[in-house]
Amino acid sequence: MVNLSAFIDFHARVSPQREAVLYDGERITYADLALRLRALAAVFAGRGVGAGDVVAVLMKNSAAYLDIAFAVSYLGAVLLPINYRLSKEEVAYIVGDSGARLLCVDEELTASVGGTDAVVVFNRAAQRDPRVLGGQDAPPVAGRGPQDLMRLMYTSGTTAHPKGVQHTYANFYWKNMDHVLALGVSAASRCNVVGPLYHVGGMDLPGINVLWQGGLLCVHREFDPEATVAAIAAERLNCAWMAPVMTGRILALEGRDRYDVASLRWCVGGGEKTPESRIRAFSEYFTGARYVDGYGLTETCGGDTIMEAGYELAKIGSTGRATAHVELCIRDESGQDLPPGSDGEVCLRGPKVMPGYWNAPQKNAESFFADGFFRTGDVGHVDEDGFLFLTDRRKDMIISGGENIASSEVERVIHELPQVAECAVIGVPDARWGERPVALVVLRDGARLDEDTLRAHCRARLAAFKVPERFVLRGALPRNPSGKVLKRVLRDEVAGDA
Repeated sequence: MVNLSAFIDFHARVSPQREAVLYDGERITYADLALRLRALAAVFAGRGVGAGDVVAVLMKNSAAYLDIAFAVSYLGAVLLPINYRLSKEEVAYIVGDSGARLLCVDEELTASVGGTDAVVVFNRAAQRDPRVLGGQDAPPVAGRGPQDLMRLMYTSGTTAHPKGVQHTYANFYWKNMDHVLALGVSAASRCNVVGPLYHVGGMDLPGINVLWQGGLLCVHREFDPEATVAAIAAERLNCAWMAPVMTGRILALEGRDRYDVASLRWCVGGGEKTPESRIRAFSEYFTGARYVDGYGLTETCGGDTIMEAGYELAKIGSTGRATAHVELCIRDESGQDLPPGSDGEVCLRGPKVMPGYWNAPQKNAESFFADGFFRTGDVGHVDEDGFLFLTDRRKDMIISGGENIASSEVERVIHELPQVAECAVIGVPDARWGERPVALVVLRDGARLDEDTLRAHCRARLAAFKVPERFVLRGALPRNPSGKVLKRVLRDEVAGDA
């Protein structure tokens, strides 16, 4: 049986008073965590949730978020974390496409939910301890096997609508094993969880992996740079996952030197390529820690390559080497392997790679080579020592503050306006967020449309971070002889106008 509740029960039995989770003043032991997840499993079972059902979660970080993950697994159901920054329309699409039986939502986020009565609302008291929702007698644990579905995670990808990524229990546990080996996760690990738990970085890298080993998670509701370093100092936290935008805000924090952060031993970067200058600045502030750059995808449970200790500066600019059970190769369009130093598509194979997208047979056929290697769409090369260097990102993807923005998704929304003849959305460099989206719009003959109207239309249909920072009206878009829009040319033009 591979349910996530199994390792919580193990630690509750052998070290019941060991602290598992810190959140909002609550200090939760493993014994208490085992009780909490069963109480919540009873609540969900009372709402008709059983094995194979999808339970969606639209919440900010809280102790209850972890309780939900374990309770859902206890029942043999499937966890579906949803980005709480998404619009009501986007949330509705994901809930509908997944066929979710139940939706857990923070009280403050209920405005993002509509069209379903199958909702469990978590107020602040329930976020700290979901036993306030009731729940007495949990049904017997539903046994799951390695190939059973553990989680769905929707990713923007490069399509007009997000795609559901399927994670099996085998994917999850092989990922855990690789990260234990690469990062040295153990019962002594005390992890600062500042990334969102709807993201593989916040939830898994290392996240729940720490609880698997019997360590401790210090969960923050949202990222705040001062609260982050204060927690490291107060609780002697020794590991973390942070998107580069987060480390950037810490390094810009006034008065940060008054906090003793010497306990931190490593921090995994994620979400986007980290500037070399930030890696060096990180090492100057967190003198006892190493910055662990890495590369991974939602489709592979994250953390496919991880920088090994001692190579951080010697191989700066690289995202490290493949973890123990990941095969990595660089291929050309025909699927032929390329030699070291040659740029091509980064391809991955191994037991933590997803079995495929949810209800998307055509997309699955396009995403895998015949020998099982997953096509990431990212461009890079490996050197003679096997270190991966990324040279271009997934086609038409914008990464802003560690969040993926599919340009085609934003373009679809803009095209809903009848005045629009064509448009292209690109990413432009931004000092704080890494990139911000900009929309280039061509109007139909005789049509009129201003920037305020375009922005209001997008805000009503997209998450705020996806709304273009600028809307530029143009007479035409540059295209190649086959008619494809030349986004590289647009990026150069917009950068030149900045």
